[in-house]
Amino acid sequence: MIIVPHAGYAYSASTAAKAYFPLKKYAKTIKNVLILGPSHYYGGQGAYLSDVDYFKTPLGNVQINKKLVYQLAENNKSLSINNAAHKKEHSIEVHLPFIQKVLPEAKIIPIIYGEISPEIMASALQKYLKRKDTILIISADLSHYHPYKTAQAIDQKTAEKIHNKQAVDRYDSCGAIGINTALLLSKNLHYYPQMIELVNSGDIGGDKNKVVGYGAWEFYPDAEHTDKIDRLEQEVKNLQDYIELYGDNLKRIAHISLEKAVRNHKEYFPSRRSYPEEIFDKGSSFVTLYKNDQIRGCIGSVVPTTSIAQNIADNTYAAALEDRRFAPIEINELPEIKYTISLLTGFEEILYHSEKGLLKKIQKNQDGLIIRDGNRQGVFLPAVWKTFPSKEEFFRQLKIKAGLNPNYWSNNIKVYRFRTVEIANEN
Repeated sequence: MIIVPHAGYAYSASTAAKAYFPLKKYAKTIKNVLILGPSHYYGGQGAYLSDVDYFKTPLGNVQINKKLVYQLAENNKSLSINNAAHKKEHSIEVHLPFIQKVLPEAKIIPIIYGEISPEIMASALQKYLKRKDTILIISADLSHYHPYKTAQAIDQKTAEKIHNKQAVDRYDSCGAIGINTALLLSKNLHYYPQMIELVNSGDIGGDKNKVVGYGAWEFYPDAEHTDKIDRLEQEVKNLQDYIELYGDNLKRIAHISLEKAVRNHKEYFPSRRSYPEEIFDKGSSFVTLYKNDQIRGCIGSVVPTTSIAQNIADNTYAAALEDRRFAPIEINELPEIKYTISLLTGFEEILYHSEKGLLKKIQKNQDGLIIRDGNRQGVFLPAVWKTFPSKEEFFRQLKIKAGLNPNYWSNNIKVYRFRTVEIANEN
């Protein structure tokens, strides 16, 4: 399952694309796409299917799986065939070109809903999600027409509810019924929601006085039923492929940023005219500077809030001049400075019952860790295993970094794992 926004392409298409892109590897497997979207025009009780032969876009025709449409209508009293409900509806329409490009062999089963309980909808769809050839797309925007900061707070709470599989308030999403259907299915099928992106129209150049929120999530099998490390390993492979294509550009940004920081005390702002568009997607990184194999500065970010290009430029500047553990780098040191750029995967929460049980789940020499306890937080990259090779000492030092006593323990501590892929430059 994926949750994707349905606003105009100028505002939400980049967020939707990040959810659709990983589906390319399933292009030969997925034959059926269930699309669940809210009705903006028709309303009424229940949900509405369409049994026309196809929907048409500028890219061609998207075939409808009429066999599954009739099955759903026959087996569920709350679902009926009503082509008129689909005539003007965009909550499904905007997804069709993505499906045509990413899953060209798939047929769709379009479902528009008015007033219907998520329990009824989940019951109707669950058996189809047990098929390897079928995916469910939940079409949903988030908060509507709040000031920028207010919208960010509302959407963050919605994201937390999705993470914890708690029902979303219908007033906080244009598509709450669909989201809550997905959350029920995730409980029943043991899926885990992973956030891909959370933005709003103010982030894409729109009016910040009244914004609309956009989020994307994908669902994976839960850790209790399968090993989620496979997903992180896939993200590592994706980052390795990314570095193969764009690593030289990222190293160039770090080099220029380091020179400008040390020589001129100025920040570097990479221009889209000078670099490939692909390095201006959001991303998070750490930049570590070395002199004589000793760390000379290290600054990073764990949450992607800017483009990966700007993130690397900013972190290089900060590592050179603003790491409080070290004096600012001087011009005469530049010839001796080496650096490493670490690109971060997404995060997974590690569930545990005790500190001993947590340590068993940590993957030595592979996992980077974040711990949070109240307003205290500590982050260690996987490279820190070279300094603290035992799990016990690694975790003790991480607690110290978070401002906690190394012997402190509470089951309220949140622990997240991630992986990194590194780009090293010797000068």
